[in-house]
Amino acid sequence: MKLGIVGLPNVGKSTLFNSLTKAGAESANYPFCTIDPNVGIVAVPDERIRLLGEMYRSKKVTPAVIEFVDIAGLVKGASKGEGLGNQFLSNIREVDAIVHVVRCFEDENVVHVDGSVDPLRDIETINLELIFSDLEILERRIAKTSKGARMDKALGKELELLQRIKEHLEAGKLAMSFDAGDDEDHVAWFNSYNLLTAKPVIFAANVAEDDLSDDGAGNGGVQAVREFAAQNGSEVFVICAQIEQEIVELDDDEKAMFLEDMGIQQSGLDKLIAASYRILGLMSFLTAGEDETRAWTIKIGTKAPQAAGKIHTDFERGFIKAEVVNYKDLLELGSLAAAREKGLVGMEGKEYVVQDGDVILFRFNV
Repeated sequence: MKLGIVGLPNVGKSTLFNSLTKAGAESANYPFCTIDPNVGIVAVPDERIRLLGEMYRSKKVTPAVIEFVDIAGLVKGASKGEGLGNQFLSNIREVDAIVHVVRCFEDENVVHVDGSVDPLRDIETINLELIFSDLEILERRIAKTSKGARMDKALGKELELLQRIKEHLEAGKLAMSFDAGDDEDHVAWFNSYNLLTAKPVIFAANVAEDDLSDDGAGNGGVQAVREFAAQNGSEVFVICAQIEQEIVELDDDEKAMFLEDMGIQQSGLDKLIAASYRILGLMSFLTAGEDETRAWTIKIGTKAPQAAGKIHTDFERGFIKAEVVNYKDLLELGSLAAAREKGLVGMEGKEYVVQDGDVILFRFNV
């Protein structure tokens, strides 16, 4: 999974990135301190593989990972070259979802690029810059497609779709609200354009420490972001980037005590991971053994052969059966053999839909 982090300058974007990835991206109280896109890989915390790894005495325990890409803060007019321009948006065009950091805190020591804190205005500013970036992509595609459209019916059909999407964006609407219809060609073309405003969005409402314990319930800016997100099918989580930066220095026990003292159930990273799995419709199945215990991220609804293909294409091609046991049963009984004796291991075929927390041993023949 790959997530791109966007936002205005000085909203806590790079501070959040630092705390999520421990990558040490430069952050300072002035715009444009992030000049090159920062990339960080984060392990998805998963108690299940830790416990299974201990049970099997695995030589290696491999969690699922998320790649974060942090780009320079965008400002109004970035598409026309203001600030650092939108030259870095290409770095997040390949991500699965966008994490949009929105400032919902007042602090006279941290300059706001537009002079005041207004989360909805800030969201609109970023959305417009993403729309302008998408329009550039479409205009290039239209110029290329137009050349052969008269002689080629398929290109003519695609050109019509491109023009419709362009009009939609020019009306200030996001590509995620565009209806490509049921036509398979239209859907395939639309997906191939990789438009930024078609990607799922997770809003990170960055609040002051005082607003964290009630999850931003008393913060008007957070409520406005939540309403906007609900209207646009997006996710929201509340975070205090400064607190996250403090948490990152602690070990697991200290972190748990710190969160408890703050009256917080989850860290920002935990909230973000949960939100990203929900919005992308993802889950994890597990493989376990002496050599390695590992979590594999797949789409909800994935069938056994395709899940096997996540490990290796040969597994999918030569799929025979999948031995499946729930991780709780396996941990409780202490071994796969004991789970088999209790009748808790299923021998599943090609139509089996993999469930979150399944521990699977694939049988295949190539």
